[in-house]
Amino acid sequence: MAGRVALVDTGGANIASLDFALRRLGHETVLTHDAEAIRAARHVIMPGVGAASDAMARLKAHGLEAVIPTLEQPVLGICLGMQLLFDGSDEGDVECLGLLPGRARRFADDPSFPVPQMGWNELERVGDHPLLRGVHDGDFAYFIHSYALPVTDCTLAAATYGMAFSAVVGRGNFLGTQFHPERSGAVGARILGNFLRL
Repeated sequence: MAGRVALVDTGGANIASLDFALRRLGHETVLTHDAEAIRAARHVIMPGVGAASDAMARLKAHGLEAVIPTLEQPVLGICLGMQLLFDGSDEGDVECLGLLPGRARRFADDPSFPVPQMGWNELERVGDHPLLRGVHDGDFAYFIHSYALPVTDCTLAAATYGMAFSAVVGRGNFLGTQFHPERSGAVGARILGNFLRL
């Protein structure tokens, strides 16, 4: 298991495309909810598509809500996986892992900005981090989400969809992208590659 990239089994549906993207970058992966396998992995990715309450219930069922905060290797949350790194989410009024400060809130109802946001959106860098090496203001990434985190001091890149929100976050070894890098073309591949080099 050592040397592999562990994909935490949060019950999401986007595993195949993420697994393919990582293997295309030359990295072996394993989908698991086993605590020891996750601890032994070189990098850990927490993907997620679905509801925050369901994903947290799945983590708790396997004792991972206690394991993930203790990890010392690079950890990347993707989409819902990123939101799970924060204090909580209004989606199901659930408390999350509390590794980053903030709470995911639903986009406001606005006919000009249908919810969920589905499609390509521009990134605006607001911090400097090796995860964003080679990523520039105006680069596009693919989003699909109804809930978002505000821009805070752990935001590395923002996007705007009726409001500014966190698109890339990081604190210590815990990082996240609100968009799906595995569906974001060359920009997403660059970010995944940067993460795997951390």
